[in-house]
Amino acid sequence: MNSLHIAWLMIRRTLGRKRGFVAFLLLPCLVVTGAVALFGSEQASRAVVSYVNMDEGIAGSWMIKELARTKDYSFKAASNETEVKSDIVRQKASMGIVIPANYTESLLQGKPVEIQWIEMRVSESSYILRAAAEGVSDGLKQSATAVQTSAVLSSSNADAKNQERKLEQILQEIGRHQLSGEALHLQLYPKPGLNNVTGFTIMFMMGLLTSAVAVIMDDRKQRTMARMYTAPVRSYEIALGNFLGSLAIGVIQIMLVLGISRWMLHYDAGIPFGIHFLILGAFMLVSMGLASAVSGLIRESKNASMLNSLIIVPTCMIGGCFWPLSIMPEYMQKLANFVPQKWTIQAVETMSAGGKLADITLPLLILFAMAVILLAVGSVILRPNQPGMDA
Repeated sequence: MNSLHIAWLMIRRTLGRKRGFVAFLLLPCLVVTGAVALFGSEQASRAVVSYVNMDEGIAGSWMIKELARTKDYSFKAASNETEVKSDIVRQKASMGIVIPANYTESLLQGKPVEIQWIEMRVSESSYILRAAAEGVSDGLKQSATAVQTSAVLSSSNADAKNQERKLEQILQEIGRHQLSGEALHLQLYPKPGLNNVTGFTIMFMMGLLTSAVAVIMDDRKQRTMARMYTAPVRSYEIALGNFLGSLAIGVIQIMLVLGISRWMLHYDAGIPFGIHFLILGAFMLVSMGLASAVSGLIRESKNASMLNSLIIVPTCMIGGCFWPLSIMPEYMQKLANFVPQKWTIQAVETMSAGGKLADITLPLLILFAMAVILLAVGSVILRPNQPGMDA
């Protein structure tokens, strides 16, 4: 019961102030919004394709129509090839397509003809579109060959207009798409940018660590902790009360962060809400345990401000919040096993790549073990009857 009273007082002292509300609720939400805008919005935007169709037959318009069926690309018509190149240079489009004149006629005559591609750099989206265009081009060549073969077998001297009419009939039949495939998200890899979004999120969630330490240091300095209740209050009750208070604030913070990213920004991390909350909650437990342990070690209030540079930022760097662990030296990758950020990001990426709850059992167990150990250490070394050393 004593721990619950201490927890409630911590919540009131933290969120009851304007500074605490801005620092621990509003600021993390703004940071998540910025992270999603920087690293998560790329997948939601469609690549712009500038094109010019100089073909007067059916084949050129058919190709554009088929390529535009996908929702990943936005096609922008241009008047000539020069305008297409200008769109690429001015970055109004990521790639350009030029369909040559007499494209349909060349296909029906069996002449080699190629679609011109214009791009400043090769990307995944441009490679996929080129592969799709090559497939449509091969289909057009096969259809034109079928028209030629039919004309030869019938021994008729069909003119170009009749052949183009037959080609149009074939393409109309193909355009019904009676046999079509379904695009499936196999989730073989984590969502691009999720590593950075998660990294910045948990880094600012660790701001509660500084808050909890500051509150405990203030209690020790004012001898509030030593005077808590007339009845004896054990050190583990004080540590647990501060732990629970910070955890309650962290739960509110996680709910706001996930709610804004999912339902306001429509950022889909590919993880069920409950599991995502469980992972971030486990990380929050570790942060609160760390706060309890650090509060017992620090004896001067002025040293609490050094937490950001000595604990939060270095562990975030080692844990892969800012860059992939794979680019770090081998000894740094081994050192990352001792920080909670690494296991949190690993659990999030595993679930985003199509994993199940059983696949993140190890990261979750490690996070919970870290939380229990740190809380136990904090309850042992926290001395409520000893005031701070500040004058």
